[in-house]
Amino acid sequence: AIFGNKRPYVICVVGINGVGKSTSLAKIAYHLKTHGGCNPLLAACDTFRSGAVEQLGMHAKCLDVPIFSKGYSKDPSNVAKAAIEQAIQDKNDVVLVDTAGRMQNNVPLMKALGKLVMENKPDLTVFVGEALVGNDGVDQVRMFNQAVSTYGRNHKIDAILLTKFDTVSDKVGAALSMTHVTNAPILFVGTGQKYHHLQKLSTQSVIQSLFR
Repeated sequence: AIFGNKRPYVICVVGINGVGKSTSLAKIAYHLKTHGGCNPLLAACDTFRSGAVEQLGMHAKCLDVPIFSKGYSKDPSNVAKAAIEQAIQDKNDVVLVDTAGRMQNNVPLMKALGKLVMENKPDLTVFVGEALVGNDGVDQVRMFNQAVSTYGRNHKIDAILLTKFDTVSDKVGAALSMTHVTNAPILFVGTGQKYHHLQKLSTQSVIQSLFR
């Protein structure tokens, strides 16, 4: 919890388009509120995609947590900074920063992401990817890690969240490769559409699937 004007714990959620990034952010917020006793604030820093702010607002309403937004066509880094300042004022102990989905080869958007990370210095940067994509996911996380490191002045992807993990059966090789190229652990896996469909990855089950 926050005391005085201490900065909240800032989690920045990144990834390509259409992987369930905002929903995964909402699941993390649910987990922190329900199991961690936290008081999270959602920061609508996807100022690029039409409908993104409203989508996050629906999640905030369902979860009964506050949201900070400035609308569209704003500098995402400035929105994140203002959200953190609002969280300090309102005594939110966690800020979850939603960012625009972007393809890993979109240089301007990757630079914008690096700027957000560099200027706001999140405590945890989480890459959200689909468990289904196989080796493409390895390329994605590698390029996001490189962009955050290059444009964000030596920040890095700190953790990985894999969506649709309930649909991949025993195909876990890509998950292992993603952790290998980034040295980032798998924070959670998504196993459905509900907010509580978020699980820790079972190391034992991964090892068993590799030897089947």
